[in-house]
Amino acid sequence: MRDSRLRSSEWTRRHLLQTGTAGVAGLSLPQLLALEADPGSQKQPAAKRVLVILEQGGLSHIDTWDPKPEAVAEHKSPFGPVSTTVPGMQFTSLLSKTAKVAHKLAVVRSMHHDKAGADAHPNGTQYALSGAHPTSIVEMPDIGSVVTQLLPSPVSALPPYVMVPGNSEQAAETRTGFLPRSLAVFKTGGRDLADPEWRVADLLARDDNRGPRLASRRQLLSTLDNRYSTVSDQSSLQGMDRFYEQAFNSLTSGEVSRAFDLAEESDQIRDDYGRGHRGSCYLLGRRLLEAGVRFVTVDVRWPLTTETPGGFNLNWDHHDLIYASGSCGTVRDKAGGEGRYGIGHWVMMGSTDQAFAALISDLDDRGLLDDTLVCFISEFGRTPRLNKFAGRDHWTGAYSIAFAGAGVPGGQVIGESDRDGGYVVSRAYTPEDYATTIYEKLGLDRSKPLFTPSSRPVFFGHLGRPIPELF
Repeated sequence: MRDSRLRSSEWTRRHLLQTGTAGVAGLSLPQLLALEADPGSQKQPAAKRVLVILEQGGLSHIDTWDPKPEAVAEHKSPFGPVSTTVPGMQFTSLLSKTAKVAHKLAVVRSMHHDKAGADAHPNGTQYALSGAHPTSIVEMPDIGSVVTQLLPSPVSALPPYVMVPGNSEQAAETRTGFLPRSLAVFKTGGRDLADPEWRVADLLARDDNRGPRLASRRQLLSTLDNRYSTVSDQSSLQGMDRFYEQAFNSLTSGEVSRAFDLAEESDQIRDDYGRGHRGSCYLLGRRLLEAGVRFVTVDVRWPLTTETPGGFNLNWDHHDLIYASGSCGTVRDKAGGEGRYGIGHWVMMGSTDQAFAALISDLDDRGLLDDTLVCFISEFGRTPRLNKFAGRDHWTGAYSIAFAGAGVPGGQVIGESDRDGGYVVSRAYTPEDYATTIYEKLGLDRSKPLFTPSSRPVFFGHLGRPIPELF
C-alpha cells in the first residue's frame, strides 16, 4: 500500500495543475510545499473536541445542501435555492436558518462511496461512524473509540465518548472493533429528551442508593479489597479498582448531573434550539462538550408523540411521498417509507434547520467553536430521480456533509455534483477522507499503529487523506 504522505503529495500537485492557482484553501505555494515536505508540521491540533451530528437515514442532499434548480422538472425538488450570508453560496429553503450561519460552514458536496457494499442503513451507518468500509478484513472501531484510546479524557466523571440518545436501531452499529470494549460509546438513552422528566440512564445513582447508602457500599468494597490485599496477583484487582473508582466518581459527581440537566439553560437558549426532541439533543451535545467530553455524536430520531400521529420511524429514509405535508403513511404498501413525515415538515427539516443554526451560533458565542470540530453527516444521499412512489431511494454516487469550527475556513462549498445531483464531478471525497480529517484536526499521529489483542499492528486513517480545504 502506498505511503499516505506520497498520496497527499500527488494530490496537492494534481490539484494545483487542475485549478491553475497558486495555492489550495488559501495557502501560498511556498506554504503548501513546506507542508508537503514536512507533514509533521500539521500536527498541532486545531480541535480539542468533536461533535458529530449524525442525521441517519440518508438525508436528501438535493433538498438541503446541494440545490439543483436546473434538474428536470419531474424530478426537481420543490424547495428552491435561497441565498446565504456568503455571496454565490446557496442552500435550499429547508435550510433558511442555517443559511444565516453559512459563513461559518464548509459544505462538501462531493462525498461518495467508491466501493460497493455500504448502501443500506446498517452498514452505511457503520461506515459513517468508523470511516472504514464495513467489508474491511479487520473490523475497525468507531472514530470516537480510536480517539478515546489515543487521547486522555479531560474529565474523569464523564465518559469520553457519548452518543445522544443512541436508541435508534442504527445506533447498534457502533463498534469497538479490535479495541477493548471499555472504549465503547456511552449511550444516554431517552425516548424524548424534551420531556422534563427525562434523566440520563446509568450515570446517576438511583434515588434509593444516594447519600449514606452509596457511601457505605463504597466502604464495604474498600474493606473487601483490604481483606484480599495478600492475593499474589494484584494486577486484576487494581484494574477493577480503577473501574470502580470511575463508577463512584460518576455516581457522586455533581458535574455529571449538571452536564445532563437541560433545565439549567435559559428559556431563550431552549427556544433558539427548539423545544422539541431534536433541539434538546443538539443542546445536550453542546452541554457535554462544555463539560469536557471529548467526542459526542448526536443521533436523533423524533419520537412518536400525540403531535405526530403515524410518525413512528422519523428518520430520513424517504422511499415514498418525500414531499408529503404530513405523514407518509403507516402501511407498508409502497416502497418501505412508512412511519415518517415529509422532509419539509417541522419535525423533519424544520427542527433540524433551527437546531443546527442555533448550535453553530451558540458554540461561537461561547468561544467553543474555535477548538471544536463540528461535523454534520448522513450515511449517504438519495436518488436524483423520484421513484414511482414519489420518493427517493438510497444513493451513494453523490451526497453532502458539512463542517464548522476548529480552524475550518467557513463560507465555502467544496466539490461539485452534476446537474441532477447524481454523480461527483470535482474533488471527490469518501468517508475514509472524512475520518482522516477528524484525526488530523485532533493532531493524532497516523504513522503509529494501534494493536489488536494478539499484538497485530493496525493503522487507522491511512486509507483516506485529510480534506485540504478544511485546513
